[in-house]
Amino acid sequence: MTTLTSSVTTSIDFSLPASPEAVIRAVDALHTRGIKVQIVDNAAQALAKVHDLIPAGATIMTGISQTLQEIGLEAELINKQHPWVNLKDEILAETDPALQMQLRVKSVLSPWYLGSVHAIAETGEIVVGSGTGSQLPAYAYSSPNVLWVAGTQKIVPTLDAALRRVREYSLELEHQRMRAFGYPGALLAKLLIIEHEPEKMGRNVQLILVNRAIGA
Repeated sequence: MTTLTSSVTTSIDFSLPASPEAVIRAVDALHTRGIKVQIVDNAAQALAKVHDLIPAGATIMTGISQTLQEIGLEAELINKQHPWVNLKDEILAETDPALQMQLRVKSVLSPWYLGSVHAIAETGEIVVGSGTGSQLPAYAYSSPNVLWVAGTQKIVPTLDAALRRVREYSLELEHQRMRAFGYPGALLAKLLIIEHEPEKMGRNVQLILVNRAIGA
């Protein structure tokens, strides 16, 4: 593994929530880069905020996310205890692999796409790692409304530190999770760095920031 050099990130504990001062710096930087931020205190408030932000009857799609599991959203979707149209239901109900893939491709156009991110720099950059890249088109371009939920432990000082967090921390946690299910491990196949959300695109990109450690 190639180690990214940085004089300020060598001693970071990527599992600990960021300080209040670091959170303020990150939120201010995100706003200047076109990302709206909502701060909540815990998982229950995060779930309530998701319901506040997405109108009833909206069509949604979700990426695989430990954070969405931990706030209780995934359970609501599985149990159909929600007011939205969930595209993942149609995808999972399709038994033909080719047709299911077609539905997955169409899902990146979902009016609302929900998920999480792996690292947030205090300077405002957001980093997402993926094994397949399936969520990245929606995050970067194709969905008009993107909603992320992330804990403040994902805030780090710099972009270099954010990339280190993905490669050295989040990936290792995913290795452990996949091995627990009997797989050989996880693959970091693609990385997305979000520098800015241009206003001219007219998209609504929001981050619910949970003021504690949640997700990976």
